[in-house]
Amino acid sequence: MADPTPVIDDLCAESDELDRLVRELGPERWALRTPAPGWTVAHQIAHLYWTDRSALLAVTDPDAFHALVEKALAAPDSFVDEGAEEGARLTPDELLSAWREGRTALDRALRGAPPGARFPWYGPPMSAASMATARLMETWAHGLDIAEALGVVRPPTERLKHVARLGVRTRDFAHTVHGLTPPAEEFRVELTAADGALWTYGPEDAPQRVTGPALDFCLLVTQRAHRADLALSAAGPDADRWLDIAQAFAGPPGTGRPPKGAER
Repeated sequence: MADPTPVIDDLCAESDELDRLVRELGPERWALRTPAPGWTVAHQIAHLYWTDRSALLAVTDPDAFHALVEKALAAPDSFVDEGAEEGARLTPDELLSAWREGRTALDRALRGAPPGARFPWYGPPMSAASMATARLMETWAHGLDIAEALGVVRPPTERLKHVARLGVRTRDFAHTVHGLTPPAEEFRVELTAADGALWTYGPEDAPQRVTGPALDFCLLVTQRAHRADLALSAAGPDADRWLDIAQAFAGPPGTGRPPKGAER
């Protein structure tokens, strides 16, 4: 049974880093457009606040969370945008305060979760470690959008190992949400981290494999960059198809980002 403490600690660090990026912004910079169509910096933080609140309900009040799921099923194409829009209407100070309170409450709930507990989610049920990993993945991905809007470069950290692992573990889920049958065999995934370390997943002798920079793989599975703009290689037809549909986040298939220079 995995100890969730390390990934919860890393989630806290990732959130704090993003908090430092936005805490001193004036109202005009909260209104800057980000790469997500229709979303400003405020929408990005509002989405994190909304999703943290959903995760808190999943951990502490499953019945209330299931009511959220019913709303999502009733409006699958607009539910996420509506949540972001609601939070974006708050003032920057109100939104920052709500986001901080929400993530602090989720941190406490995850640390206090009974060992072995599993919680409902928009995808498969999650353990405390998996929930923290998913929240870290989203915080990192939406933080990238904010950084791009602000003209800031955020160097990759060791925390990306959680995102990469989640991207590998959600291979079959990505196929399922696209209406495809997941491959029967495991793939080998070999990713090179920023410090030169090699992160490996799957059998060493697997005939189908994915290789490339760890950052590029994380950008792919969070759909923050188009495959054509990344230095990832696939050996085998199933591995190649996976790189076209990969997503580490729950919910329906994402639309992804267009290649650089392409019109959306």
